[in-house]
Amino acid sequence: MTAQVIGQDDHDPVSNAAFGFWLYIMTDCVLFASIFATFAVLHHNYAGGPTGKDLFNLPEVFAETVFLLISSVAYGFTMLALYRNERGQVLRWLIITALFGLGFIGIEITEFRHLIMAGNGPDRSGFLSAFFTLVGTHGAHVSVGLIWMAVMMFQVMNRGLTIPVKSRLMRLGIFWHFLDVIWICVFTVVYLMGAL
Repeated sequence: MTAQVIGQDDHDPVSNAAFGFWLYIMTDCVLFASIFATFAVLHHNYAGGPTGKDLFNLPEVFAETVFLLISSVAYGFTMLALYRNERGQVLRWLIITALFGLGFIGIEITEFRHLIMAGNGPDRSGFLSAFFTLVGTHGAHVSVGLIWMAVMMFQVMNRGLTIPVKSRLMRLGIFWHFLDVIWICVFTVVYLMGAL
């Protein structure tokens, strides 16, 4: 009987999920570090093609950055509402977060479309290949975050603010803020340094 009680305490699903999530975040750090390293090696390999200075529209990228940062602030308000157990406010702030996240993705897709239509796709040079890989990987993560957000909205509506739902919302918040940190690095290293 004692062994059974100890076994139950050792398998707390919320703690296990949190631990597994932090392991995932660490592997994502390694992934992005590898892609940043690749970009650092290839960022001057233009193959006679355009450079970042020729391609990047900094006001557009700045707007994209503002969208993502505002979405992160909105998610902060989601967490404040979560701590106050205000289900309706949690849903409102999740919707606002998702809308700004969608705006970010929309701008990124538009940028990629313009580059590819102008003949500056990932096959044009090592620089563009590394650019599309880095920015595209981040965009894919944001897209997954938006899908996760939609799932969480559904769970908040149908299950309420139960302990498992709160735990998932906290992990989503960590993921979303992590993507902000990565984007600030992308904005600085790829866009600002590339446009100078």
